[in-house]
Order: sequence, then structure tokens, then C-alpha cells
Amino acid sequence: MSAEQVILLLGRRDHPTDGVADYCEKLREFGAARGLSFESVQVRWAEKGWRAALAELRKAASAWRDRWVFLQYTTLAWSRRGFPLRAPSVLDVLRQCGARPGVVLHDFAPQTGSGIVAAAREVCQLHVLRQLYARSDLAIFTISMKNISWLPMRREKAVFIPVGPNCPESSPSARIADQDMPTIAVYGVTGGSQTLPEVADIAFVLKQVISSGHALRLLVFGRGSREAEPALRSALAGANVEIEAYGVVSPGQVPQILARADVLLFVRGHISSRRGSAIAGIACGLPVVCYSGPDTDWPITEAGILAVPMGDRQALAGALENVLSDASLRSALSGRSRHAHETYFSWAAITARFAAEIG
Repeated sequence: MSAEQVILLLGRRDHPTDGVADYCEKLREFGAARGLSFESVQVRWAEKGWRAALAELRKAASAWRDRWVFLQYTTLAWSRRGFPLRAPSVLDVLRQCGARPGVVLHDFAPQTGSGIVAAAREVCQLHVLRQLYARSDLAIFTISMKNISWLPMRREKAVFIPVGPNCPESSPSARIADQDMPTIAVYGVTGGSQTLPEVADIAFVLKQVISSGHALRLLVFGRGSREAEPALRSALAGANVEIEAYGVVSPGQVPQILARADVLLFVRGHISSRRGSAIAGIACGLPVVCYSGPDTDWPITEAGILAVPMGDRQALAGALENVLSDASLRSALSGRSRHAHETYFSWAAITARFAAEIG
């Protein structure tokens, strides 16, 4: 019996890494075991213009009758300046061609800001989100939907499926034991205006832990880490911290680096089930010390996380100190992470959810 073909529509690629493209590739890799054949197709509106891109899509979609086609939505994948007004027309083309239009909402809320342009952008993005939902047959969210205020009361076609790790899945035996000093991993720095606040959080927490008598190793890698390295070294100058900065690494290197760590420190906003870098740590069986927020909800709370209120650096330092100083706590949190990964965040579990929803 041949696999059911599912099309995944991508907009403009992100650089230097593209988490949505990685997400689609993982679905393709693991889908076959569930009878699903995922194929990624890019809508090249940024290179060709919207008129030509939609014409090209219409031609391709003529062969997709009765197939599921999921638009992968992030704001900037479908707009240069954050006004993605043409994105809903993609779903119209799919429906006109007899395909079954769906959407995966990797961005699920409008961006907020100050000023007239920011206010207009927020109104536009909220309108687009509502239109994407209205014009789809199935809308997949990567967080729990209870905090999404713009959804209608009737939500029969809204489904929650978390993302999985953006790296190969490793076994607990891959962990490297007997480190000569406690090792903390930081996977990714947001960049831009968020670089210095995140660096300040990392430096404050590590200095607090060092004051308790620890010497530490910091492994920082992933998007934004190379740009943040000078600020990190400056903020931690004179502290008993050995810093290893790797920059952007291949997916295969991620579990190798995390295997050297005792804990993942996550300060890129609050943790949630859409944070692939945090889930990579969970997949590798690490405890995660992090901030909590509105989207810190089941099933991420089933993993081995110690979450403190957003912005409370002192509490974050205390949580990290507890994990590093208590081997039994560290072991228990690691076990929770491995179980949560297998049950909720493994790509086998995620593709099973897809199969159940579209079967």
C-alpha cells in the first residue's frame, strides 16, 4: 500500500538556520512509518512576486486534488516587513484546485510594539491569523490553545501538536559522564536587541552559582551564539567560567555538545512546547532550568524542567544551583525529560498525531 502524500508549503527561507524547514524535514523522515509521505514545496513569492508565485502554485496544486496541503506559517516567511496579507490567498488557491487546505501556525499571535506602524502591523497580523484559520480545513498549533484569545469559541478544526527536537534523537548512553567541572549548555541566543539582556541573564546566573564555590564550564552554541560571544566573555571576565562558543553547528553536532552538559539553561523568553532548542535538551535527557510564562503548559511541564517566573534572575540562579548540587534531583529531572521526549516530543509521537488527525 502506497503512503498518503502530504504537501508542506514553505514561504521565504530564514537564515542562517530555518527551524520550519527543519521541522518539515523531520516530518518527512519519520512520516513513512505512519503511512505518510511528506513533501516540502516552496512558494517563491519573495523571488518571483506574488502574482507569478500563485500562478506557479496553481499549476502544481492541480495534481494535489484530495490531498492535504499544510501552509507553514510564520509572519516573516510570508512578508518582508511583517504585513503578510497575501498568505490567506494561498489557501484559496489550494481549495480552488481541490486540495484540502491546512495550516501549521508556528507563529500564533501578532507581534506587539509601540508606534503607529507597530499598531498597524499588529492589526494586520491578527487579521491574517483569523483568515488562515477560517480558510483552512485543519489548523495545527504548536502550543496549547487555551491562551489563544483570537480563536472562535467553536474550535473543532484546531489541533495542538508540539514540535520535536531540531537535532537527531540520542540515547541516554550517549551522555558523557565524569566531567571535571559542572557544565551548562546554552542553545541559541535570540540576537538583535535581545542579545544583551540574555547575556546579562546568563552572566548573572553563572556568577551567582560560582559564588557558592563552583567552577563552571559554559557551552554556548546555535543561532546568535557567535555574535553574543564577545559580550559573554566581557560579562564573565574574571569569573571562574570556562567558555566554549561554537556558533551555528550542524544538527548532528547538537546532541554531541549536549552530551557534555549537566543541564540546559534556557533564557530565550519563557519555555513552551514550540521551543525546539529547549526540546533538544529534553530529547537528550537533560534537566532544563528556565523561565516560565503564559505558554509554559502541558506537556512541556511533564519534562524535567525547573521553571521560575519570567525575569527573576535570582530564582533562576537558585534553580541552577539546586540542579548542579543535587545528583538525585538531577537524575530525577533527567528521567522526566527522557519520558516526556518519548511520549510527547519524539518525532515518532508527533507523526503519529498527524496520522491520527488527517487519516
